[in-house]
Amino acid sequence: MARSADNPLALTVMGLLIERPMHPYEMAAVLRERGKDASVRINRGSLYDVVAAMEGEGWITVHSRVQEGNRPARTVYALTGAGRDAFVRRLDEQIRNPRREYPLFLTAVAYLGALGAGGAEAALLERADRLRAVIADDQRALAEALASGQVPRLFVIEAEYALHMTRGELDWVTGTVEQIRAGTLVWPGDHETGTTP
Repeated sequence: MARSADNPLALTVMGLLIERPMHPYEMAAVLRERGKDASVRINRGSLYDVVAAMEGEGWITVHSRVQEGNRPARTVYALTGAGRDAFVRRLDEQIRNPRREYPLFLTAVAYLGALGAGGAEAALLERADRLRAVIADDQRALAEALASGQVPRLFVIEAEYALHMTRGELDWVTGTVEQIRAGTLVWPGDHETGTTP
């Protein structure tokens, strides 16, 4: 299997092509319109690499070529039977099997002590404020999508999941701030490098 076909974007592209054949430019536009760029990195180069790899795997095939005005012709791709099977197999495996993911915040938290109690508290409080803003934006976008009546809840269920994850992170961050303030998360005096409250 080509490395690009293993990219998380491949699953997203296959999900789009289940709906209808599309050219890569349209795929990117639809993903951005639906806010999917929050969960998967989309840029022209990676999208075209993934599309080429998926075509090489036999998961997608050229459906047609379209040309609008003086613009270059665009290649429209469709999902093949093998692509549908690969999509369902990968989707099922990813839903069933939890995997440890390594976000940057997890790495940073491992070294929280280097900020000192005061520095850690200040950084976490700022993060909490930013998380609240993200939650408010995500709640608003989700409510608008559902209120329109155009988008079934199932089509935005990952936005619900992301919202729950962000709320969980906010709970952890605010709980940790409370522990710092209460003195139950202790910084050994000799190792404190940041400012103290």
